Amino acid sequence: MPWKVTDVMKERERLVRAYHTGRYTVSELAEIFRVSRKTAHKFLQRYRLAGPEGLADRPHAARHHPNAVPPDIVSAVLRQKRANPTWGPLKLLPGPQDDPQTWPAASTRGLILARAGLTRARKLRRRVPPSQPFGLTQRPNDTWCADFKGWFRTGDGQRCDPFTVTDAYSRMLLCCRILPRPDHAHVRPVMEQLFREHGLPVAIRTDNGSPFASTAAAGLSRLAVWWVKLGIRLERIQPGHPEQNGRHERMHLTLKEACHPAAASAAAQQQRFDAFLSVFNHQRPHQALGLRPPSALYLPSAKTYPEKLQDPVYPPGALIRRVRSNGEIKWQGKLIFLSEALVGEAVGITEVLEGHTVAFGPLCLGLLDPRKERLLTGIPSKLNPDL
Repeated sequence: MPWKVTDVMKERERLVRAYHTGRYTVSELAEIFRVSRKTAHKFLQRYRLAGPEGLADRPHAARHHPNAVPPDIVSAVLRQKRANPTWGPLKLLPGPQDDPQTWPAASTRGLILARAGLTRARKLRRRVPPSQPFGLTQRPNDTWCADFKGWFRTGDGQRCDPFTVTDAYSRMLLCCRILPRPDHAHVRPVMEQLFREHGLPVAIRTDNGSPFASTAAAGLSRLAVWWVKLGIRLERIQPGHPEQNGRHERMHLTLKEACHPAAASAAAQQQRFDAFLSVFNHQRPHQALGLRPPSALYLPSAKTYPEKLQDPVYPPGALIRRVRSNGEIKWQGKLIFLSEALVGEAVGITEVLEGHTVAFGPLCLGLLDPRKERLLTGIPSKLNPDL
């Protein structure tokens, strides 16, 4: 049992004084002071050997460290680091004056640098959860792939950001357009034109960058919210895995022939892209398509672009809340922030065993926590099968 928290030293002194009166046994004192007999004996023995100072707490650290790095080796590692400030512990190898046999491992060198304050913690990046597994691509418009090809500068020094969209089944290049900026304001009009011309796809596959996704709940951006309202399924590849959008990346590899060398201006570069799109879709044989061009397999979608967007449909019993101008909803008398991307949109709240989930269309955004006035986004995957 523990000592009283009030003043440990005074309690130990009282135990010693009470024992020396001769009126109590060690067992009785242990019960009175609510400690074990072993603890009572320990401090009585310490008092006999060292007096009142023996009742103080002693450090628990080992007095001897057989695996400790010798000071001269520590100094040598720090000397190497100061001579090469940008090197990490893996590159800090022994110099001519150092003994390789006594040189510490990379992990130990990292600890030496950390204790000396010569390392900097890496900032963790928030990741958007990938939406896997992806849907099947068995016919045109099952999946569109969208991305920005790596930017470059034209001959006049202007930055060039080509925005590309392909149909995954037929490899049809639907769009290759230079945009002033890779943001929602410039991407949406292009996508709207594609929807009017080709109809709506079942799904759109993108990476996790802007404007396709964000770090908000369910990774929703303003563009993604628009796609969800159109009934399009969001497919996001895993960070650092462009091969999951391999067909589109392969098209970008072919597109390099229209980028190098760059044209003299953005207008001239767009003319090159237009010519490339025509040849790629209608003339260039594609090996994966049996040496046929993409236009031989592509057909417009039967699902046309609606002139007016409707709110998502929620199951019976779901409570509907409209997201306010600051991204919040009111729930049980409290304001809970969801996402600025959902401003003006209708979300559905459904009671489950874990509490209340809030969803936007088919996407479960998280669990409502009115006590902490926030949305818990780290929900089990079984509650959010679309992510």
